[in-house]
Order: sequence, then structure tokens, then C-alpha cells
Amino acid sequence: MATADHIPVIVGVGEINDRPRANAVGLDSVELMTAAARLANTDSGGGFLDQCDWLAITPQISFREYDVPAMLPKALGIAPATIIQASIPNGDTPVRHLNEAANAIASGNATVCLLVGGEAIRESARRASAAGNSKALFAGSAASASDLRRRYGLITPSDIYPLYENACRAAWGQTLAEGQAESAEIWSRLSEVAVNAEGAWLKQPRSSEEISDINSDNRLIAFPYSKLMVANASVNQGAAVFVTSLAKARAAGISDSQLVYIGAGAAAHEDEEPLARASWTGSVSMNVVLEKVMTFNQLTVEDLDHIELYSCFPCVPKIARRALGLSLEKPLSVHGGLTFGGGPIGNYMLHATAAMVRSLRSSGKFGLLYGNGGHCTHNHAIVLARNPIEGVDFPQNYHVQALADALREPIPAINDAYQGPAVIETYTVFYKRDGTADYATVIGRNTVGERVLARINGSDDNGIRFLSSGDSEPVGSHGETILKGDTLHWQYAENHSQNSTA
Repeated sequence: MATADHIPVIVGVGEINDRPRANAVGLDSVELMTAAARLANTDSGGGFLDQCDWLAITPQISFREYDVPAMLPKALGIAPATIIQASIPNGDTPVRHLNEAANAIASGNATVCLLVGGEAIRESARRASAAGNSKALFAGSAASASDLRRRYGLITPSDIYPLYENACRAAWGQTLAEGQAESAEIWSRLSEVAVNAEGAWLKQPRSSEEISDINSDNRLIAFPYSKLMVANASVNQGAAVFVTSLAKARAAGISDSQLVYIGAGAAAHEDEEPLARASWTGSVSMNVVLEKVMTFNQLTVEDLDHIELYSCFPCVPKIARRALGLSLEKPLSVHGGLTFGGGPIGNYMLHATAAMVRSLRSSGKFGLLYGNGGHCTHNHAIVLARNPIEGVDFPQNYHVQALADALREPIPAINDAYQGPAVIETYTVFYKRDGTADYATVIGRNTVGERVLARINGSDDNGIRFLSSGDSEPVGSHGETILKGDTLHWQYAENHSQNSTA
């Protein structure tokens, strides 16, 4: 059993929501991080900020021109020996940083760790607008997307996650109405959590009917997701967490009621290329991570008093809750999800960590944090607890990638030149701001199992209606791809047969 010098604990958390008046200057990303770190220091009882020797920063995109690793320590008046910043703001980054901080404390490579992140997307957009400019929120996603993905509009997360949603609905035997009802129920419950979450951005409860109703205020984004079902990135939010050793916490006079212990974590990922997925009906790496994090901490789902399942889009908590065996009645968040709690790009899970710490200080023994990043790519989960978890020692090798890779089915090849019969594997429809269909993207399998991509024009009323009406299930239906210019187009079969030939 580790000594108190090598047991990692969370001693302080801080969050900030910056809501300046109209046209007033708000905080930038570094200022949000600075404010959150000072709030976390106050929450710890003070004194930990000055002793910080290990700093982990969730990268931000709102002020891309900033050198945050240089600016933030100066703003805080600290000089940590170790400063790390992830290269990409993936949604699992804060959970990974938490696992790395626990390892750093346990190995003696750090004494006080500060985890921090902040996004001022709202303020960045305001400043750009005031200067007569516009700012592309997901410029990085567009730059990294392949020509194939750009040709078929599969660039940002909101373009990719609906592919999972539609495939999973069909695999689970749900009708469109049943799948949407599940999403709306989960999201309604998230909105209720946000009402009482200290750091949540939106505190207005929403009924499942409000979330599922499509109107001018809740327009369709990418089928079947509406505005109230996607992450809300238009926020100015910052969060911070202090991690130190049990010995140092006790020496500082922190009471046991303030301490939250870090348990074991698990991490694995899919291929970085979102089209290189064995299936759209789930994620092997997600399943393995959730299974192993429970095993490593010797817990069952009945032991979990609090849960945070990443919720950028409904398919993620829907897949995760099935992997864990959770009912719809079990609360899936302590912060309110990325629509209502706020979606500060890669830093949501640091807000969720702060909320989880407060929840455990108030009641319960165990809490699960699960973060998902990229295009349903990266997965990292960890357990927090009121007391040390027996059998969990740090430093820990939290990677379970080898197991996920061993269980993954072969990834089908993509045939970008194929013309002929195919079966729909998944799909989505993209919409204009006025609510009319722009175009649809279909992913199918040809007769030898290769993956093919094709478009349906928004002017094809019958094709769009077939994909979005819910009258029949498009996944599994037959059609064919036809080359028009440099793009394949989908021609659906009139009989809409659902007998796959792939």
C-alpha cells in the first residue's frame, strides 16, 4: 500500500462563467484560466498555487494566436518545472491529465499539480465581429480533413457523430421516433442537472418535447440532431483542479471532508481517420475503456453514486450507458452535459471533474468520469472516490490499447471510384439555416464489402424524405452509386429492400 506521500488527492476546484454585458469586453482564454486557477486555490484553502511545480493545460482554440504555456504561468506568478499542453483539444484531455497528474504525484515527479483550461469562444467571436472579421470555429478540423471527407462534407464533429447515431438506432432495433425519444429524454435530464450545477452555462430546464420539437429556435443541424442536441461551444468558461499528495494535503490542514481521491483510469482510441472505423454501431475502444476502468477499481455500476458520461452528441452517452448497463433513470451527468453545462471544446471534462468533486464532497463514495474526444476517437475514463480505493496504486499504466486493437474487427477498404449496387451502412442529412435540406451523405458497402461514400442532393425530395421521414429504416436498404463529376451520388432502390448483400 502506497504511503501518504504517494497517494494523489484533489484538494481544490474552480470554475468561471464570464458573461459580459452586450458589447462589453469579456475575458480571453488565458484570463479565464487564470481566474479559474485562483478560484481553485481558494477552494483548497490557499497556498497551493505558489507551490505548483506541474502544470497541465487543455489547449484552446478561441485565441489561437496565444502562447498559453508562456502566458499563463506569468499571469499566475508561478514557474512550474513541468508544463504540458496537449497538441489537440480532445474531449478526453482533462481526464488524461488527471491520470497523468496522479502518476506524477505518486512517482515523486511533482508535489502540486494544476490542471487548467479555458475557452472564450463567445468573446473571440465578439471581438472578430467588432473588427469586421469572422472566425472559423473548426478551422483545424477542416485543415486536417482528407479530400474525400471534404468532398462529402464529413469535416467537423457535428458531421461525423450522426453517422454513429443512425447506425446505432438501426442496430438497436429502434424506430426513428424511439431513437429520438431516447435522445430527448437523456438531454432533458441533463438540462435538469445543469439547473443546480455550480459551473453550468445554461440553467433552464428543457422538456423532452422541447428538445425533440423542430422549429426556428431548435433547427436541424445534421440528421437527426437538432440545435438542442449538440454541444454548445458559444461559451466563455474556465475550470481548474489542484492535485497533490495526501501527506501534503494533511500537512496543509485540509480536512478529510474536502479531499477526493483519484482512482485508476483506462484509455484507448480508434483510428484518427474517422472513416477508418470497423463499424458505426459502437466503439470497441469505448467498450474496453469502460469495462477496464470498472475492473481496475474493483467496482460494479451499482457502486457508482455519480456518473459523468461525455455528451457532445446523444450517440456517445447512449453507447456508453449500454456498455455499462445503465438504465435511462440513472443520472448520466453531474454538470449538465455539453449543451447545457457548456461545451468549451476540449475542456468540458475539467468542469465535470470540478462538479464531481463537489458531488462527492456532498454525498456518495464513488464517481465515474468518462471523456470522449475527436470524432468518437479518444476514450479515457477514471474513478474518483471519497476514500482510497483498495488495490489501486500509482503510478499506473492506464493504456488498454492492445486489448481494444485485438478485439476490433477489420476496417473495410474505401473504394472512391466504385459505381454499382451497394447497401446503406449509415448516413446523415445536412441542413441550411432556414431548415431546408442542403444535401445528404450516405456511407454504404458494395457487393465485396468495400466502403463507399455518396451524396444525395437537397433538391431530391424523395431521396431526402426516404432518409429522414422515419417511414422506413434507410440503414440496410439497397441502392447504387453513380459518378457525377468527381463525386459519387446515391440512387436509392424504389423497393427500399433491407436485405444486405454486403
